[in-house]
Amino acid sequence: MFKALQVTNIDGKTCASISLIDEEELPKSEVTIEVHYSTINYKDALAIKGAAPILRFFPMVPGIDLSGVVTHSESSEFSKGDWVVLNGFGVGEKHWGGLSEKACLQSDWLIPLPKSLTAKQSMVIGTAGYTAMLSVLALEKQNVMPNSGDILVTGANGGVGNFAIILLNRLGYKVVASTGRLEEANHLKALGATEVIDRQSLSEPGKPLQKERWAGVIDCVGSHTLANACASTQYGGVVTACGLAQGMDFTASVAPFILRGVKLIGIDSVMRPKQDRIEAWQRLSDLLQEKDFESLYTEVTLEEVEETAYKLLDGKVRGRVLVNMKPDQ
Repeated sequence: MFKALQVTNIDGKTCASISLIDEEELPKSEVTIEVHYSTINYKDALAIKGAAPILRFFPMVPGIDLSGVVTHSESSEFSKGDWVVLNGFGVGEKHWGGLSEKACLQSDWLIPLPKSLTAKQSMVIGTAGYTAMLSVLALEKQNVMPNSGDILVTGANGGVGNFAIILLNRLGYKVVASTGRLEEANHLKALGATEVIDRQSLSEPGKPLQKERWAGVIDCVGSHTLANACASTQYGGVVTACGLAQGMDFTASVAPFILRGVKLIGIDSVMRPKQDRIEAWQRLSDLLQEKDFESLYTEVTLEEVEETAYKLLDGKVRGRVLVNMKPDQ
């Protein structure tokens, strides 16, 4: 028997609770994992609250991230005792996910835990840090270099934003952080931002073309913020879009793209090919230092997940939420 957070839907009402589950009830797949750490991402919080149609069937165990050790494998790629990381692939949406003491997953969804990272560190990074790394890689591959100019990071106080600032700063970029919580400016500067601006300057409808400022953008927000970021990106600059905290709409003009040659690149972290995942995680393990993990997360137990998810949706959580599945060890 093992514990998991299960979400059910009764008469249209979503309900989350801790359940004791027999291992025989796990969805059948190739690799069984003893989960040591998971996370609460924005998508997980929406699923737990029932605030968006994230979950495809019920009961569902949410959790799009996990790290742990293989206890049984029918795959030639992994053996008992291997440490693995999972992000995405619909896990926690249409396949039981990481907010559980055990998981059973397809081998194609897993990658080996990089040797220089602990299981705990990998989940402090989680989908947020992995998405930030994919965004930075996209800028690099489009030849946006540290000497190209300022890089804007929107939604800077979220998990993706925090890691984007750290990674960009480590690589020598000048980072401007946009946030609605200016009281966190010192925290963002400590991570590596050289300037912090109020999100209000970007979050309202703006002109289709604005003063050129950004060589690159990592946008975690969407909606008017993304449109304004595109409108104020330099000639030939690159905007990466990986979030929708403000909304899914994109009320923009084609002007930045056809008059300034701005490139808008979508960052998908869910179905990314394995080689891209391995590259991103290797770069993360190369770039991040022990000190980078110190102020980036809040640690909770499985029993505290539901309450914390509500706080996250209310904007009361800074950075990452790490879920420790084995707090007594």
